[in-house]
Amino acid sequence: MRNRVSNPTIAKQIKIVVNGEPRTAPSGQNLVDILANLGLEADRVAIELNRSIVRKSDWSTTFVTDGACLEIVQFVGGG
Repeated sequence: MRNRVSNPTIAKQIKIVVNGEPRTAPSGQNLVDILANLGLEADRVAIELNRSIVRKSDWSTTFVTDGACLEIVQFVGGG
């Protein structure tokens, strides 16, 4: 019987929902990381996590956990 050694380069994936769409993300990510992975600019969005709006000043300290539900609203300018 061989001992299984976990690969430290592979992050555990968690299941989240973003704007109603099921997704996976590496565990241990904060909201800033999630936005970067989604390719969204932080200065043009608002984020609701589990039905509560998160202030932009708290994004770097707010970590996303398995089962989290995010609503991300993008602001669009124009005239």
